[in-house]
Amino acid sequence: MVLPAMPVMALFAFAFGTFAVQKGLDLAVATLMSAIMFAGASQFVATEAWGNSQSLAGILTLVMFTAMVNLRFLLMSASMRPWLGSLHPWQSYPALAVLTEPGWLLGLRYRASGGADAAIVLGGGIAFWVIWIIGTQAGYFFGMFFSDPKRFGIDLVMPLFFIVVLVPLWRGPRRATPWAVAGIVALLAAEFIPGQWYIMAGAVAGCVTGGFIDERV
Repeated sequence: MVLPAMPVMALFAFAFGTFAVQKGLDLAVATLMSAIMFAGASQFVATEAWGNSQSLAGILTLVMFTAMVNLRFLLMSASMRPWLGSLHPWQSYPALAVLTEPGWLLGLRYRASGGADAAIVLGGGIAFWVIWIIGTQAGYFFGMFFSDPKRFGIDLVMPLFFIVVLVPLWRGPRRATPWAVAGIVALLAAEFIPGQWYIMAGAVAGCVTGGFIDERV
């Protein structure tokens, strides 16, 4: 079930590996980040701010930004409670620990088609985790030999990945309004506010907009 999503996941990890080289991370740090953190967007954010995180304020800022980016996993996990909520914690928590966007989407599709074996979520998550680590290392070695990976289109992998993830969630232009608002606010904040505050600005704007839309549904 997870095989069709494997190439996309591997390419995303590959992009992170090349990015880690450009930002001065060594192979061990990049690999450990992928193995422990296992969250592509927040890994990019953390790596971008890595050089500014030596002070206590820098570390707290880094934690805040990565937590904000990863809040989506809280909602994704909550959406799976009707399926996994009846399981023992030792069965459900490992599956949620390796939950990713592709794993979440594939799991929900499997469930909607009548599947009931929750082990598919854990098995798929472990497969994605392994390919994520391998892809990170491959991208790292690639980045060591090519000083400008952008000429190969590597910098487009992350936005394309999330476009692929968002397309199955399309529920019409009304439901897409928070996405558009978050993107516009993030772009404006990136233009006028230094640092990575555009991440929080976009996330908050999208959440607030989504809340107002839900109130009208």
